[in-house]
Amino acid sequence: MNLKASKIFSAVGMAGLLACGAGALLGQASGGSTPQMDSGSKKMMKSPDTAFAIKAAQGGLAEVKLGQLAVEKAANPDVKAFGQQMVDDHTKANDQLKSVAQGENMTLPADLDAKQQAMYDKMSKMSGADFDKAYVKDMVKDHEEDVKEFKKESTNGKDPQIKSFATQTLPVLQGHLDKIKGIQAKMGNGSSM
Repeated sequence: MNLKASKIFSAVGMAGLLACGAGALLGQASGGSTPQMDSGSKKMMKSPDTAFAIKAAQGGLAEVKLGQLAVEKAANPDVKAFGQQMVDDHTKANDQLKSVAQGENMTLPADLDAKQQAMYDKMSKMSGADFDKAYVKDMVKDHEEDVKEFKKESTNGKDPQIKSFATQTLPVLQGHLDKIKGIQAKMGNGSSM
């Protein structure tokens, strides 16, 4: 009888394990955890692209605000003209990025971050040659970083719309970098840092 009872309990135990395993398989087949993992994977795939878009939007906002400041405060006509170009070009790029973000159901920042606001506040207290020197130095540094980030996104981006934005915007940023380095050389500001 003990042997029979043991075989019965083993059979019942095996049936229970099989039922649990079948339940797990049915759960996956009926949309249990597998699709959630897939959608999470897609979001994770887009995460670097989303981070790039947010950073690009923040940078674009800063370029426009600082460009407006340059138009107002710069003494050097080349710096003033470059500031206006920043307002024009980055307003256009910001609008393009907003359009991409809407298509992606992504919310972009509408204000400067704390670091950018601190830079803006500092530069808003400057004028003349001091402003020109600080603005040019900041624009060289900023555009060197931007070109690097936009190259990376245009090469490695997974989201086609964000990657396309980076690819289309990169030559404009490279042009800005070349132009501001030329202004810096004419002013005698030396290195980019």
